[in-house]
Amino acid sequence: MPDLSHGRPGGDDADAAAVNALRSAVMRLSRRLKHQRVDESLSPTEMSVLGTLARCGSATPGELARKEHVQPPSMTRIVALLEAKGLVRLEPHPDDRRQKVVSQTERAEAMLEESRRRRNAWLASLAEGLDEDEWARLRAAAPVLEKLAHL
Repeated sequence: MPDLSHGRPGGDDADAAAVNALRSAVMRLSRRLKHQRVDESLSPTEMSVLGTLARCGSATPGELARKEHVQPPSMTRIVALLEAKGLVRLEPHPDDRRQKVVSQTERAEAMLEESRRRRNAWLASLAEGLDEDEWARLRAAAPVLEKLAHL
């Protein structure tokens, strides 16, 4: 395990226990959030690709494969499935006619918005079980967790 002290007190058993608790809690929460999906017919990978398109905009299948950490042939299959479901469209690349650009459809945008709304409502209902001090600490931790998610 890496040294987590970075000049701060710790880097010991307490840090290891905190990392273990964080990992366990994030994994459990993630699994529970996945059950709040709007469209159960989509795999987590398909949902992730749609989320990437929503955040980053249109992309080639190769760019999506890199962002999603999957092999290009796998991304080609995923894009084909999403296209068949009417959630993405393929258009010619403006600079390279050999490539296609993948964009999400309005149907995908609406589905993602409803999914976010449902998951946010579910998390908000959980947060109602926190006291004021816990809620304040969770609000303060949110930017740190966001940073960790993007490192």
